[in-house]
Amino acid sequence: MAVVVQYIVVRNGEQKMTFTSKKEADAYDKILDIAERLLGFLQTAGLEVEVGRLEELAFYLAENREAAMTLLRGGSLKTELPAGAAKPASASGRKAPKVKKTASENAAAAGD
Repeated sequence: MAVVVQYIVVRNGEQKMTFTSKKEADAYDKILDIAERLLGFLQTAGLEVEVGRLEELAFYLAENREAAMTLLRGGSLKTELPAGAAKPASASGRKAPKVKKTASENAAAAGD
């Protein structure tokens, strides 16, 4: 008889996923923690989006937190968008919205 060690991630009494290594289980648990905090943040936005969709978005952002953090810091991604993903406004033929600069930003740009 073989002994199999399994690590089970449980949230609110519900089994979420089973892993064969503690490292993978801990990493998934961390993603769930981040997704939970992101969900709370997204719910404060007042968007008219059903909770299930917000949960999916929060989980996606948590799974892809490195890329999201790069984008939030003003960086760009070096990889292509996955097939079926929405293209940025400029790539889809639509014009990107203009952003008005404050007087201090205009002065700073003129001084460059």
